[in-house]
Amino acid sequence: MTRDRVDDDFRDLPLTRLADAALQRARELGAEHADLRVERVRSASLRLSDARVAGGGDSTDSGLAVRVVVDGAWGFSASADLTTEAAQAAASRAVEMARVSRPLSTERVELAPEPVHTGEWVSSYALDPFDVPDADKAEVFTTWSRQLLDAGLNHVDASFDWVKEQKFYADLAGTATTQQRVRVQPVLTGVVVTGDGMETMRTLAPPVGRGWEYVVGTSADGAWGWAEELEALPGLAVEKLKAPSVEAGRYDLVIDPSNLFLTIHESIGHATELDRALGYEAAYAGMSFATPDKLNTLKYGTPLMHVTGDRDIEHGLASIGWDDEGVATGSWDIVRDGTLVGYQLDRRIAQLTGAERSNGCAFADSSSHVPIQRMANVSLQPAANGPSTEEIIAGVERGIYVIGDKSWSIDMQRYNFQFTGQRFYKIENGRLAGMVKDLAYQATTTDFWGSMAVVGGPQTWVLGGAFNCGKGQPGQVAAVSHGCPSALFTDVRVLNTNEEGAA
Repeated sequence: MTRDRVDDDFRDLPLTRLADAALQRARELGAEHADLRVERVRSASLRLSDARVAGGGDSTDSGLAVRVVVDGAWGFSASADLTTEAAQAAASRAVEMARVSRPLSTERVELAPEPVHTGEWVSSYALDPFDVPDADKAEVFTTWSRQLLDAGLNHVDASFDWVKEQKFYADLAGTATTQQRVRVQPVLTGVVVTGDGMETMRTLAPPVGRGWEYVVGTSADGAWGWAEELEALPGLAVEKLKAPSVEAGRYDLVIDPSNLFLTIHESIGHATELDRALGYEAAYAGMSFATPDKLNTLKYGTPLMHVTGDRDIEHGLASIGWDDEGVATGSWDIVRDGTLVGYQLDRRIAQLTGAERSNGCAFADSSSHVPIQRMANVSLQPAANGPSTEEIIAGVERGIYVIGDKSWSIDMQRYNFQFTGQRFYKIENGRLAGMVKDLAYQATTTDFWGSMAVVGGPQTWVLGGAFNCGKGQPGQVAAVSHGCPSALFTDVRVLNTNEEGAA
């Protein structure tokens, strides 16, 4: 049964009293805007090596933060002390910071309007992983690791990460929201070693906004197909070890969602963060070629390309009820019919660029950090009556089927890139013709998406994602999902990574 209530031990904190104390002090000191966040983020991990527990941890980061706008300048302060005195002191420090920084500000801070919201939101999960004994978690991953070792793998690493994030937000306008979300990331990696060399193969299960049911439940509970994947993994590792090296050249690529999600993340997700496109974010992973002067004119890809942003899809890693500026979340178009039509916004950037309102992309990864514009769930939509993956492959004469993500590289404008994968299969006359290896595909963002010739149907769509998207200084980490179907890209340059490395 899905949880529908924030945990009592968080609700029982003096949330309203903290908000009243901080916001009243900020108002008395002349703040035009003030908001308070109370956060508690609990993160835990389990690590196994060759079916033996090798490490783990369980930590909680909690505190309060006050952010203000005074005379058009930002101020911010945080405290680990959840008392009204600490809340008042944080508000005072935030106002003082804003006044000190005002002479250095080059433009006034103004926030896009947002209606007042009140309520509670809980992400969609059934079994809180923090309620499951660590011994039970270890037993599951030990059993799976032993299964892989018994099937012939030489080494197996297993990991499980789980997070519970709880937030209370209130501001001077009257918004007050309480939220809780849970996410999990299980991974197993097998290693095979023979006289011919060494190869690794990793499970494809994406991190997701679910609970422990993702690991031990049934398919009806939303669990991954662990039995099938674990049974196949040893043979896939051996097959890849024996596979011939790819012949460099140009190929049609059928890209599985387990690989394509990362290309979306790097070439669309980061490129359409409007603070990055405007140049406000430059030090961490660069800016963007998709600048605002190209809005509604840039041909990002073929007319088949429909990319959306959202912060409300069920089980999405970036899904939330309201963002860290009190904005109610939803979904919107980023690329429609192949043309750039939208960006990801927070309230300041929305006001700066004349947008009607933010689309809810402000997030801070702890109470000690100020909210910054962060990536939404950015997804490529399937074709309504699109083909299956097998049907896409059947239409390819000479190509490669790409599965799973591995390494990647992209330039500081999110434009020139190359990506590798977990495994690759030659396609000859519409059929898979065995594995190849040592492969990376390379393109520019617009050339790549401009070569998309077929988009798979809803039956091929998978919600992938990552736990560890980084941005900002000091650096912050956010989890984000990317849904996509299988898709065909024509005449893409393929490199042989061994040859490139030796050059």
